[in-house]
Amino acid sequence: MENFNRQYRFSAGQAGSKGFEIGDGDRPLHISFSCEKADTDSANSAKVSLWNLNPEHLAELNRSDCTVSLRAGYGSVMPLIFAGVVTFVKTSLDGSDVITELEIVDNRVELRDTFVSVSYRGSVNCKKLIQDAASQMGVAVAFSYNATFKDIPNGYSYVGGVSGILSKACETSGLVWNINNGVLQIKKPNGTINREVYELSADTGLVGIPERVQISGDSDGSEQYGWDIQYLMNAAINVDDYIYLNSIYVKGYFRVYSVSIDGDNYGDSWNCSARLLEV
Repeated sequence: MENFNRQYRFSAGQAGSKGFEIGDGDRPLHISFSCEKADTDSANSAKVSLWNLNPEHLAELNRSDCTVSLRAGYGSVMPLIFAGVVTFVKTSLDGSDVITELEIVDNRVELRDTFVSVSYRGSVNCKKLIQDAASQMGVAVAFSYNATFKDIPNGYSYVGGVSGILSKACETSGLVWNINNGVLQIKKPNGTINREVYELSADTGLVGIPERVQISGDSDGSEQYGWDIQYLMNAAINVDDYIYLNSIYVKGYFRVYSVSIDGDNYGDSWNCSARLLEV
């Protein structure tokens, strides 16, 4: 019965302000949301619609650089769906109700506002460059379990946007970076952050039949193979996590390349879809 107990918590506010949270109670406000996450350098994005917010809620959402977070799931288990900055707000009539539509982008403020000026003498390790950049951005940093870092032997100086120093440090060490839900993630190309493995089967939420996919690779003509799947909402499964796919059609270990999460607490949608690539 717990699978039918849909729950969400939506919070919003400027940094340093009290803000607000909705979603608790016997009759929470109507919410509809969709978000896309992928293993790319581009910022992740989400769209959220909320019905019948009060004037104080609307005023908070319309403040400059309002940050929001959304958690959703079943019962008391509500992993983080998305965290980011509101980039668009529209409020209009929806019949006798009032609907507010939001567009949200992950890491917009950190990448836009962080300007780095650094200078190191002698040998400097690329991990220190990344940690210093994350500190100036004001974000946490997560390193994959198998990431290794090279030294830049003859000193290093840089003045410019934070993405430049992150790319320099990662390219030197054969790594890649992205920001997911406000956390700077550093890992090997096509790698994962941790070794935890989630099993997806009919008993753990897998829905329908996995669909075989083939993705064109880089200019060298390489190709990647995997599966598109759907499952009941489980936002604990994130981009770059390991999955053990256990269905009657396919069994094996895969890496999550992209995730789409869609929910409507008054509608039919409360699920995830993911593209899994072979490990």
